[in-house]
Amino acid sequence: MKIGFDAKRAFFNRSGLGNYSRNMLQLLAQHYPEHQYCLYTPSDQDTIAFNLPKQPIIKTPQSWTNRKLKSLWRSLWMAKDLQRDDIDLFHGLSNQLPKNIGKFKGKSVVTIHDLIFLRYPTLYKKADRMIDTRKFRHAAQAADRVIAVSKQTKADLVDFMNISPDKISVVYQNCHSSFSKLVSKEEKSQLSTVYHLPQNYMLSVGTIEARKNIGIVIEAMQKEAIDMPLVVVGSPTPYLDTLKNLIAQKPPKAPIIFLHQVPLKHLPGLYQMAQLFVYPSIFEGFGIPILEALHSDTPVITSQGSCFPESGGNAAQYIDPHNVDSVIDVLKQVLNDTDLQQEMIAKGQQHRKNFAGDKLAQDLMQVYQYVLKN
Repeated sequence: MKIGFDAKRAFFNRSGLGNYSRNMLQLLAQHYPEHQYCLYTPSDQDTIAFNLPKQPIIKTPQSWTNRKLKSLWRSLWMAKDLQRDDIDLFHGLSNQLPKNIGKFKGKSVVTIHDLIFLRYPTLYKKADRMIDTRKFRHAAQAADRVIAVSKQTKADLVDFMNISPDKISVVYQNCHSSFSKLVSKEEKSQLSTVYHLPQNYMLSVGTIEARKNIGIVIEAMQKEAIDMPLVVVGSPTPYLDTLKNLIAQKPPKAPIIFLHQVPLKHLPGLYQMAQLFVYPSIFEGFGIPILEALHSDTPVITSQGSCFPESGGNAAQYIDPHNVDSVIDVLKQVLNDTDLQQEMIAKGQQHRKNFAGDKLAQDLMQVYQYVLKN
Protein backbone atom coordinates (compact mmCIF):
# COMPACT_ATOMS: atom_id res chain seq x y z
CA MET A 1 0.00 0.00 0.00
CA LYS A 2 1.21 3.53 -0.80
CA ILE A 3 -0.06 5.90 1.87
CA GLY A 4 0.21 9.68 1.74
CA PHE A 5 0.06 11.99 4.74
CA ASP A 6 -0.41 15.69 5.27
CA ALA A 7 2.79 15.98 7.29
CA LYS A 8 3.15 19.74 7.73
CA ARG A 9 2.42 19.55 11.45
CA ALA A 10 4.87 16.67 11.90
CA PHE A 11 7.66 18.77 10.44
CA PHE A 12 6.85 22.17 11.93
CA ASN A 13 4.72 21.88 15.13
CA ARG A 14 6.52 21.04 18.36
CA SER A 15 3.43 20.13 20.40
CA GLY A 16 -0.20 19.09 20.01
CA LEU A 17 -0.91 18.21 16.40
CA GLY A 18 2.79 17.87 15.70
CA ASN A 19 3.29 15.28 18.43
CA TYR A 20 0.24 13.34 17.25
CA SER A 21 1.48 13.32 13.65
CA ARG A 22 5.02 12.23 14.53
CA ASN A 23 3.86 9.53 16.96
CA MET A 24 1.39 8.00 14.52
CA LEU A 25 3.88 8.03 11.65
CA GLN A 26 6.51 6.38 13.82
CA LEU A 27 4.09 3.70 15.02
CA LEU A 28 2.96 2.85 11.49
CA ALA A 29 6.51 2.68 10.15
CA GLN A 30 7.59 0.52 13.07
CA HIS A 31 4.74 -2.00 13.00
CA TYR A 32 3.90 -1.98 9.27
CA PRO A 33 7.21 -1.47 7.42
CA GLU A 34 5.88 -3.29 4.34
CA HIS A 35 3.95 -0.21 3.24
CA GLN A 36 5.31 2.88 1.52
CA TYR A 37 4.85 6.18 3.36
CA CYS A 38 4.84 9.51 1.53
CA LEU A 39 4.96 12.66 3.65
CA TYR A 40 3.61 15.81 1.98
CA THR A 41 4.95 19.06 3.40
CA PRO A 42 5.11 22.64 2.08
CA SER A 43 8.85 22.70 2.80
CA ASP A 44 11.66 20.40 3.87
CA GLN A 45 13.84 23.21 5.21
CA ASP A 46 14.34 24.01 8.93
CA THR A 47 12.08 21.15 9.97
CA ILE A 48 11.77 19.32 13.28
CA ALA A 49 13.97 16.25 13.18
CA PHE A 50 12.25 12.93 13.79
CA ASN A 51 13.26 9.47 12.71
CA LEU A 52 11.11 6.71 11.27
CA PRO A 53 12.15 3.05 11.31
CA LYS A 54 11.62 3.02 7.55
CA GLN A 55 12.77 6.00 5.50
CA PRO A 56 9.70 7.76 4.06
CA ILE A 57 9.39 9.61 0.78
CA ILE A 58 9.26 13.38 1.34
CA LYS A 59 7.04 15.28 -1.11
CA THR A 60 7.15 19.06 -1.50
CA PRO A 61 5.48 21.42 -4.02
CA GLN A 62 6.94 20.92 -7.49
CA SER A 63 5.61 23.61 -9.79
CA TRP A 64 6.72 27.25 -9.59
CA THR A 65 3.20 28.33 -8.60
CA ASN A 66 2.91 25.73 -5.84
CA ARG A 67 6.33 26.62 -4.42
CA LYS A 68 5.42 30.31 -4.31
CA LEU A 69 1.98 29.68 -2.82
CA LYS A 70 2.75 26.84 -0.44
CA SER A 71 -0.23 27.32 1.87
CA LEU A 72 -2.61 27.22 -1.10
CA TRP A 73 -0.87 24.11 -2.41
CA ARG A 74 -1.57 22.34 0.88
CA SER A 75 -5.14 23.54 1.30
CA LEU A 76 -6.32 23.65 -2.31
CA TRP A 77 -4.14 21.90 -4.88
CA MET A 78 -2.37 18.95 -3.28
CA ALA A 79 -4.81 16.37 -4.66
CA LYS A 80 -3.25 16.63 -8.14
CA ASP A 81 0.09 15.56 -6.68
CA LEU A 82 -1.54 12.64 -4.86
CA GLN A 83 -2.98 11.46 -8.13
CA ARG A 84 0.33 11.88 -9.95
CA ASP A 85 2.17 9.91 -7.24
CA ASP A 86 -0.27 6.95 -7.38
CA ILE A 87 -1.21 7.24 -3.73
CA ASP A 88 -3.68 4.55 -2.63
CA LEU A 89 -4.88 6.34 0.50
CA PHE A 90 -4.31 9.86 1.86
CA HIS A 91 -4.54 10.67 5.58
CA GLY A 92 -5.06 14.25 6.74
CA LEU A 93 -3.51 14.03 10.19
CA SER A 94 -4.60 17.44 11.44
CA ASN A 95 -8.26 18.24 10.83
CA GLN A 96 -8.17 19.05 7.12
CA LEU A 97 -8.09 17.72 3.57
CA PRO A 98 -7.27 19.64 0.37
CA LYS A 99 -10.27 21.42 -1.13
CA ASN A 100 -9.80 19.51 -4.37
CA ILE A 101 -9.59 16.09 -2.70
CA GLY A 102 -12.52 15.04 -4.90
CA LYS A 103 -10.13 15.00 -7.89
CA PHE A 104 -8.05 12.35 -6.13
CA LYS A 105 -9.15 8.89 -7.22
CA GLY A 106 -7.75 7.16 -4.16
CA LYS A 107 -9.32 6.96 -0.71
CA SER A 108 -9.04 9.60 2.00
CA VAL A 109 -9.12 9.64 5.80
CA VAL A 110 -9.01 12.63 8.15
CA THR A 111 -8.31 12.81 11.88
CA ILE A 112 -10.45 15.32 13.75
CA HIS A 113 -8.97 16.15 17.14
CA ASP A 114 -11.64 18.30 18.75
CA LEU A 115 -14.43 20.79 18.11
CA ILE A 116 -13.77 22.94 21.16
CA PHE A 117 -14.14 26.10 19.08
CA LEU A 118 -17.81 25.19 18.54
CA ARG A 119 -18.52 23.98 22.06
CA TYR A 120 -16.88 27.03 23.66
CA PRO A 121 -17.07 29.71 20.96
CA THR A 122 -16.35 32.62 23.32
CA LEU A 123 -12.80 31.33 23.76
CA TYR A 124 -12.02 31.90 20.08
CA LYS A 125 -12.03 34.80 17.65
CA LYS A 126 -15.02 34.84 15.31
CA ALA A 127 -12.87 34.78 12.19
CA ASP A 128 -10.92 31.75 13.45
CA ARG A 129 -14.17 29.93 14.29
CA MET A 130 -15.55 30.55 10.81
CA ILE A 131 -12.38 29.35 9.09
CA ASP A 132 -12.08 26.23 11.23
CA THR A 133 -15.76 25.38 10.89
CA ARG A 134 -15.52 25.43 7.09
CA LYS A 135 -12.22 23.53 7.08
CA PHE A 136 -13.30 20.81 9.53
CA ARG A 137 -16.74 20.35 7.98
CA HIS A 138 -15.32 20.02 4.47
CA ALA A 139 -12.79 17.45 5.64
CA ALA A 140 -15.33 15.39 7.59
CA GLN A 141 -17.81 15.40 4.71
CA ALA A 142 -15.28 14.75 1.94
CA ALA A 143 -13.31 11.98 3.65
CA ASP A 144 -14.16 8.35 3.08
CA ARG A 145 -13.60 7.81 6.81
CA VAL A 146 -13.24 10.12 9.79
CA ILE A 147 -11.00 9.26 12.72
CA ALA A 148 -11.88 10.83 16.07
CA VAL A 149 -9.25 10.77 18.83
CA SER A 150 -11.89 10.10 21.50
CA LYS A 151 -15.52 9.10 21.91
CA GLN A 152 -16.12 12.68 23.03
CA THR A 153 -14.84 14.05 19.71
CA LYS A 154 -16.96 11.51 17.84
CA ALA A 155 -20.04 12.68 19.72
CA ASP A 156 -19.20 16.30 18.93
CA LEU A 157 -18.83 15.51 15.21
CA VAL A 158 -22.29 13.98 15.26
CA ASP A 159 -23.85 16.81 17.29
CA PHE A 160 -22.19 19.87 15.79
CA MET A 161 -21.51 18.78 12.19
CA ASN A 162 -24.17 16.15 11.63
CA ILE A 163 -21.64 13.52 10.57
CA SER A 164 -23.07 10.02 10.67
CA PRO A 165 -21.65 8.01 13.57
CA ASP A 166 -21.27 5.09 11.16
CA LYS A 167 -18.65 7.10 9.27
CA ILE A 168 -16.48 7.74 12.34
CA SER A 169 -13.87 5.45 13.90
CA VAL A 170 -12.37 6.20 17.30
CA VAL A 171 -8.62 5.63 17.31
CA TYR A 172 -6.85 6.81 20.44
CA GLN A 173 -3.40 8.34 20.54
CA ASN A 174 -0.34 7.86 22.69
CA CYS A 175 2.30 10.05 24.25
CA HIS A 176 5.96 10.14 23.34
CA SER A 177 7.90 6.96 24.21
CA SER A 178 10.32 8.95 26.40
CA PHE A 179 7.67 9.12 29.15
CA SER A 180 7.94 5.37 29.65
CA LYS A 181 11.68 5.53 30.38
CA LEU A 182 12.98 5.97 33.90
CA VAL A 183 14.96 9.18 34.37
CA SER A 184 18.17 8.75 36.37
CA LYS A 185 18.77 10.38 39.75
CA GLU A 186 21.54 12.45 38.19
CA GLU A 187 19.24 13.82 35.51
CA LYS A 188 16.56 14.61 38.07
CA SER A 189 19.08 16.44 40.21
CA GLN A 190 20.19 18.49 37.20
CA LEU A 191 16.58 19.37 36.35
CA SER A 192 15.90 20.42 39.93
CA THR A 193 18.87 22.78 39.75
CA VAL A 194 18.07 24.16 36.31
CA TYR A 195 14.42 24.91 37.12
CA HIS A 196 14.87 25.68 40.84
CA LEU A 197 12.32 23.03 41.78
CA PRO A 198 11.17 22.32 45.35
CA GLN A 199 11.71 18.83 46.70
CA ASN A 200 7.99 18.01 46.51
CA TYR A 201 5.46 19.58 44.16
CA MET A 202 2.25 19.20 42.21
CA LEU A 203 2.61 19.48 38.43
CA SER A 204 0.36 20.80 35.69
CA VAL A 205 1.32 20.77 31.99
CA GLY A 206 -0.43 22.53 29.13
CA THR A 207 -0.83 25.91 27.49
CA ILE A 208 -1.52 28.48 30.21
CA GLU A 209 -4.95 29.55 28.97
CA ALA A 210 -8.41 29.96 30.48
CA ARG A 211 -9.74 26.63 29.19
CA LYS A 212 -6.99 24.73 31.02
CA ASN A 213 -8.44 26.26 34.20
CA ILE A 214 -5.36 26.09 36.44
CA GLY A 215 -6.75 29.12 38.27
CA ILE A 216 -9.15 26.92 40.21
CA VAL A 217 -6.21 25.01 41.69
CA ILE A 218 -4.64 28.29 42.76
CA GLU A 219 -7.97 29.30 44.33
CA ALA A 220 -8.05 25.98 46.19
CA MET A 221 -4.52 26.59 47.50
CA GLN A 222 -5.54 30.06 48.65
CA LYS A 223 -8.73 28.91 50.37
CA GLU A 224 -7.37 25.84 52.15
CA ALA A 225 -3.67 26.74 52.55
CA ILE A 226 -2.58 23.50 50.86
CA ASP A 227 1.09 23.14 51.71
CA MET A 228 2.36 21.71 48.42
CA PRO A 229 4.06 23.87 45.75
CA LEU A 230 2.53 23.92 42.26
CA VAL A 231 4.68 23.85 39.12
CA VAL A 232 2.86 24.94 35.96
CA VAL A 233 4.57 24.13 32.65
CA GLY A 234 3.27 25.64 29.44
CA SER A 235 3.34 28.41 26.88
CA PRO A 236 1.99 31.70 28.24
CA THR A 237 -1.09 33.54 27.02
CA PRO A 238 -2.77 36.67 28.46
CA TYR A 239 -4.40 34.33 30.98
CA LEU A 240 -1.04 34.18 32.76
CA ASP A 241 -1.46 37.83 33.81
CA THR A 242 -4.87 36.92 35.23
CA LEU A 243 -3.25 34.17 37.30
CA LYS A 244 -0.46 36.42 38.55
CA ASN A 245 -3.01 39.01 39.63
CA LEU A 246 -4.97 36.29 41.43
CA ILE A 247 -1.84 35.16 43.27
CA ALA A 248 -0.91 38.72 44.22
CA GLN A 249 -4.30 39.29 45.83
CA LYS A 250 -3.75 36.46 48.30
CA PRO A 251 -0.44 34.61 48.04
CA PRO A 252 -0.92 30.88 48.77
CA LYS A 253 1.00 29.20 51.57
CA ALA A 254 3.03 27.19 49.05
CA PRO A 255 4.78 28.80 46.05
CA ILE A 256 3.51 28.61 42.47
CA ILE A 257 6.20 28.29 39.81
CA PHE A 258 5.58 28.99 36.11
CA LEU A 259 7.92 27.40 33.55
CA HIS A 260 7.86 28.23 29.84
CA GLN A 261 9.69 26.76 26.83
CA VAL A 262 10.56 23.51 28.59
CA PRO A 263 11.95 21.09 25.97
CA LEU A 264 10.33 17.70 25.52
CA LYS A 265 13.45 15.90 26.77
CA HIS A 266 13.03 17.53 30.20
CA LEU A 267 9.34 16.75 30.67
CA PRO A 268 9.63 13.06 31.69
CA GLY A 269 11.86 14.04 34.59
CA LEU A 270 9.51 16.79 35.71
CA TYR A 271 6.61 14.32 35.68
CA GLN A 272 8.52 11.59 37.50
CA MET A 273 9.63 13.93 40.30
CA ALA A 274 6.10 15.25 40.89
CA GLN A 275 3.99 13.90 43.74
CA LEU A 276 0.81 14.58 41.83
CA PHE A 277 -0.31 15.66 38.37
CA VAL A 278 -3.34 17.95 38.27
CA TYR A 279 -5.21 18.70 35.04
CA PRO A 280 -8.40 20.71 35.77
CA SER A 281 -9.19 21.51 32.13
CA ILE A 282 -12.75 22.42 31.22
CA PHE A 283 -12.69 20.47 27.96
CA GLU A 284 -10.24 18.61 25.69
CA GLY A 285 -10.29 16.47 22.61
CA PHE A 286 -8.26 13.83 24.40
CA GLY A 287 -5.80 15.07 27.03
CA ILE A 288 -2.32 13.77 26.19
CA PRO A 289 -0.74 15.13 29.41
CA ILE A 290 -2.86 12.66 31.35
CA LEU A 291 -1.21 9.80 29.47
CA GLU A 292 2.20 11.38 30.02
CA ALA A 293 1.54 11.33 33.75
CA LEU A 294 0.24 7.74 33.73
CA HIS A 295 3.35 6.58 31.89
CA SER A 296 5.45 8.46 34.45
CA ASP A 297 3.79 6.63 37.38
CA THR A 298 2.46 9.93 38.71
CA PRO A 299 -1.02 10.02 40.32
CA VAL A 300 -3.53 12.02 38.27
CA ILE A 301 -6.30 14.37 39.28
CA THR A 302 -8.40 15.63 36.39
CA SER A 303 -11.88 16.87 35.53
CA GLN A 304 -15.20 15.10 35.35
CA GLY A 305 -16.86 14.82 31.93
CA SER A 306 -15.51 15.52 28.44
CA CYS A 307 -12.91 12.97 27.30
CA PHE A 308 -11.20 12.70 30.68
CA PRO A 309 -12.74 9.39 31.81
CA GLU A 310 -11.42 7.90 28.54
CA SER A 311 -7.85 9.07 29.03
CA GLY A 312 -7.76 8.75 32.84
CA GLY A 313 -9.96 5.69 33.30
CA ASN A 314 -10.21 4.28 36.83
CA ALA A 315 -6.64 5.40 37.57
CA ALA A 316 -7.48 9.09 38.03
CA GLN A 317 -9.38 10.96 40.71
CA TYR A 318 -11.95 13.41 39.34
CA ILE A 319 -12.94 16.95 40.32
CA ASP A 320 -15.74 19.29 39.36
CA PRO A 321 -13.67 21.87 37.41
CA HIS A 322 -16.14 24.63 38.34
CA ASN A 323 -16.22 23.96 42.09
CA VAL A 324 -13.25 24.99 44.21
CA ASP A 325 -14.43 22.91 47.17
CA SER A 326 -14.41 19.82 44.98
CA VAL A 327 -10.81 20.60 44.03
CA ILE A 328 -9.85 21.07 47.69
CA ASP A 329 -11.46 17.80 48.75
CA VAL A 330 -9.76 15.69 46.08
CA LEU A 331 -6.36 17.38 46.46
CA LYS A 332 -6.37 16.78 50.23
CA GLN A 333 -7.60 13.21 49.81
CA VAL A 334 -4.82 12.25 47.40
CA LEU A 335 -1.98 14.25 48.99
CA ASN A 336 -2.70 12.85 52.46
CA ASP A 337 -3.12 9.19 51.49
CA THR A 338 0.02 7.41 50.29
CA ASP A 339 -1.86 4.13 49.92
CA LEU A 340 -4.32 5.82 47.56
CA GLN A 341 -1.42 7.25 45.58
CA GLN A 342 0.08 3.78 45.13
CA GLU A 343 -3.31 2.39 44.14
CA MET A 344 -3.70 5.13 41.51
CA ILE A 345 -0.23 4.39 40.13
CA ALA A 346 -0.98 0.66 39.88
CA LYS A 347 -4.29 1.30 38.12
CA GLY A 348 -2.52 3.72 35.80
CA GLN A 349 -0.04 1.04 34.80
CA GLN A 350 -2.96 -1.12 33.71
CA HIS A 351 -5.03 1.61 32.08
CA ARG A 352 -2.17 2.90 29.92
CA LYS A 353 -2.03 -0.48 28.18
CA ASN A 354 -5.16 0.62 26.29
CA PHE A 355 -2.92 3.12 24.47
CA ALA A 356 -0.01 0.81 23.69
CA GLY A 357 1.73 1.64 20.44
CA ASP A 358 1.17 -1.72 18.75
CA LYS A 359 -2.55 -1.56 19.51
CA LEU A 360 -2.93 1.97 18.17
CA ALA A 361 -0.99 1.12 15.00
CA GLN A 362 -3.23 -1.90 14.48
CA ASP A 363 -6.39 0.16 15.03
CA LEU A 364 -5.22 2.74 12.51
CA MET A 365 -4.22 0.15 9.91
CA GLN A 366 -7.61 -1.53 10.27
CA VAL A 367 -9.26 1.78 9.37
CA TYR A 368 -7.09 2.05 6.25
CA GLN A 369 -7.87 -1.51 5.19
CA TYR A 370 -11.59 -1.01 5.77
CA VAL A 371 -11.62 2.16 3.65
CA LEU A 372 -9.74 0.52 0.77
CA LYS A 373 -12.17 -2.43 0.70
CA ASN A 374 -15.32 -0.28 0.71
